[in-house]
Amino acid sequence: MVLRDADLLLGAWRSRAVPEVPGVEPSDRPGLPLPRRLSGRRDSGEPDAAARGHDCRGGLRRRGVRSLEAWPRRRDLISAVIVHYRTPHLLEAAVAALHEDARTSAVPLEVVVVDNGAASAEATGGAAPEDPGAQVLRPAGNLGYAAGMNLGVEHATGDVLLLMNADVAVEPGCLGALLDALAEADIAGPRLFWDRGCRLMLPPQQLRTRRAELDAAWAERSPVWGRSFRRRWRRRARAFWRAGEPTLCYELTGACLAVTRDGWRRVGRFDESFRLYYEETEWLLRARSAGVRAVLAPAARCVHAYDQSAKREPRAQLWFEESAERFRRRRYGAWFAALLRRLERVRRRFEECPSFAGGPVEGEAWVEVTTLPLGVPSAGCRVPAGEAAAFEMPEDVRAGARSDLWVRVTDGGCRDLGGWLVKT
Repeated sequence: MVLRDADLLLGAWRSRAVPEVPGVEPSDRPGLPLPRRLSGRRDSGEPDAAARGHDCRGGLRRRGVRSLEAWPRRRDLISAVIVHYRTPHLLEAAVAALHEDARTSAVPLEVVVVDNGAASAEATGGAAPEDPGAQVLRPAGNLGYAAGMNLGVEHATGDVLLLMNADVAVEPGCLGALLDALAEADIAGPRLFWDRGCRLMLPPQQLRTRRAELDAAWAERSPVWGRSFRRRWRRRARAFWRAGEPTLCYELTGACLAVTRDGWRRVGRFDESFRLYYEETEWLLRARSAGVRAVLAPAARCVHAYDQSAKREPRAQLWFEESAERFRRRRYGAWFAALLRRLERVRRRFEECPSFAGGPVEGEAWVEVTTLPLGVPSAGCRVPAGEAAAFEMPEDVRAGARSDLWVRVTDGGCRDLGGWLVKT
């Protein structure tokens, strides 16, 4: 997934109000009942969606599909569903971390892997291992992320689904914290970090309104507007990063989402016309419209080795552009999508980031890291006021980046203080 920003939404958590976040739409929906795993309610037996007919032993199964009800549901089980594409070393680490956390937290777990790259990767060593500690589904070709996730959910038997990228590794206690958050919601997203040292926090998704789309597009074409945009973006991102308890949020990142089986049934499957990117954005907007409660669970922590699968798919950029256009037309209308296309043909202009002079920073100091010359969206971390100049790029972030990395130092008022470029 690309780095994206968004504001948090207001809502009640348990009997308390969640922290107020700037620029957020309030929700008047009351707290939802406990998920079945925690409340002991019986499953309604209603199928989640029509089965697509994929064979869990390899290839695509014939279309006289077996009913989803043939896979019995486990109300005491988490089903981790991982879509994998040619990153076997990351997949093995992801599955190992899941099993270790499940063991130490006494959480029953099954892992279902959809190996989207199996057909093309066997000759190059990019296929999933034969026995990675998971059930492996090997479709005949790359189905795309949305269809791959739908396939994995069809074969999962747990009453809580953990939808994951193969480049995500849970930290100790993550599964338990997600289950705690699902006591008052149907969807929960963890705190995601870019580096294995859990220092650089990844941001929420971008706001998806007509106004926000125009705001972001013009920020890349006007240095003055871009400076204002960065400050406004930082206020929202820092509210997200500072959250200390489950907070209502529909701008979660699709790299890792926990959802109750009932929540999945109510929202529906991922839209498979979004082969890569925007599938979770559209799905979470549907969740909000359906009144299905989604929260950020900051006590649940994961490391996301950002963008490792997409860079191995030569069609990734094409799929991104197709998904963006499809989303805009559906969400905003054809006329607005055409307006954005015209605006994006205007030459981009960015304000040059001055070199950081060093020295102490008044108030709090933040370091932000991004591949984008605008400076945001970015990952960020708070640092001691006098140590911003000593920030060192985590080696795993540098090694995994597809382009050079911009580092910016900002103050408590979200103002730029300078920065530097890290060559990769």
